[in-house]
Amino acid sequence: MGIVSWLIVIPFLTALAVLMTPARASRVIRWIAAIGTGVELVLTATVTWLYWQQAAADVASMRTAAFFKLYLVERVPWFETLGITYLVGVDGISVAMVILTSIIIFTGVLASWNVVERTKEFFCWLLVLVTGVFGVFLSFDLFLFFMFYEVAVLPMYLLIGIWGTGPKEYAAMKLTLMLLVGSAFVLVGMLALYHGSGMHTFDLTKLDHAKFSTDFQFWVFPCIFVGFGVIGALYPLHTWSPDGHSSAPTAVSMLHAGVLMKLGGYGAIRVAVYLLPDGAKWWAPIFLFLTTINIVYGAFGAVMQKDLKYFTAYSSVSHCGFVLFGVSTLSLMGMKGAVTQMFSHGIMTGLFFGLIGMVYGRTHTRIIPEMGGLAKVMPWLATTFYIAGLASLGLPGLSGFVAESQVFLAGFFGNPWHSLTYMQTLTVIATMSIVVTAVYVLIGLAKVFQGPIKDPHFEHLTDATWPERIATGMLVATLVVVGLVPGPFIDLIEGSLMPLVNRL
Repeated sequence: MGIVSWLIVIPFLTALAVLMTPARASRVIRWIAAIGTGVELVLTATVTWLYWQQAAADVASMRTAAFFKLYLVERVPWFETLGITYLVGVDGISVAMVILTSIIIFTGVLASWNVVERTKEFFCWLLVLVTGVFGVFLSFDLFLFFMFYEVAVLPMYLLIGIWGTGPKEYAAMKLTLMLLVGSAFVLVGMLALYHGSGMHTFDLTKLDHAKFSTDFQFWVFPCIFVGFGVIGALYPLHTWSPDGHSSAPTAVSMLHAGVLMKLGGYGAIRVAVYLLPDGAKWWAPIFLFLTTINIVYGAFGAVMQKDLKYFTAYSSVSHCGFVLFGVSTLSLMGMKGAVTQMFSHGIMTGLFFGLIGMVYGRTHTRIIPEMGGLAKVMPWLATTFYIAGLASLGLPGLSGFVAESQVFLAGFFGNPWHSLTYMQTLTVIATMSIVVTAVYVLIGLAKVFQGPIKDPHFEHLTDATWPERIATGMLVATLVVVGLVPGPFIDLIEGSLMPLVNRL
């Protein structure tokens, strides 16, 4: 078994180790989860280094290539008569997403150190979920891709329904049903690709050589894009997201918003745009319009929220709109911006939801008007909250600026297939959301952390514990490093995006 497969196997083995540990040994369970995800983090760094060494020699050739190149490939025949293969590997995009997932799951475990209700089951399902996420990002057989996609989605129902808060059963059911509807669209599109290619294979490295007719691409592209768009919170199919975020426990919110929603943008790039470029050209103006609504609607929705989790959830709807907007520009800069935004927003929103869980665990409220002056007793949490907020509004020096500036420039300079005036108009409207974002972020954080302490009980609250400081410190450091030195990250993904743009 190769090193890439171990990225999928380690979280699953960790889940098994947790499952076999007696439920009363909750401290041991936490340490098993932390050690397992820590090993995953080290393995991710190793895979990234190996990829960088092998891909460095191919950068020049990839600029003119029409097909992506896969590294650290493991190919094992599975159901050969059906054209199904166990095919895993990495390219620049998948490496970026694996790095994101490894950071979020490790910090999510640390942020959940105080989970006391059914600790064993909680960490077991959390690790099964992340096994599915790693599988999606590393699979290059569409059947395997879809199988892991479902493994990543289904545990959310239990994690929210059992360990969530508020109307958790309603939120869990709504989330699961809407994501399953999206999965149905994706499945229809993948089966159409399997049959329409004439090759009867799910192998992505073979399907990219197929010649799909324009009429075929016209109806299959929206099936796949909308299917992935559901999990990416595409307007108007986003309504599950705020409810799911608000009811989910801390680590699940971090994984949900930080990683799971990125499966939408990743699938749209990897499958829809890459295999169906003519369909992408026809439908892109429509999806540009819808994602512009995403961006503006999410920002205004956040302004109206009084609950910290709903506040962040609507912000996520807006920021995920940047991902799909960048994809819909169908340009290299837009695609780079989309992938960078997936990474940046994943880290930023993971930090946001982790901090909200830490504050809620101390104050026992998420209602913004009920809080105030918390910076006096929680200086570490307040500082990291402000850094996350500044990244959200795109402050230069943080990763949000790097991502959003590329998306806006791509929309403003347009592409050869669409009306430049149309794209520029939508881009200007989307850009205005930055002002709204600054309003709700700065006012919201000021109400929570500045001014006098409203509740006398808050004067005796404690600041972040060491596990919480390690988790939030890692996330803040990532936002700053990618914001100040974005070159290596952009180089990581650019070579894998060039074949996609060349096909367009």
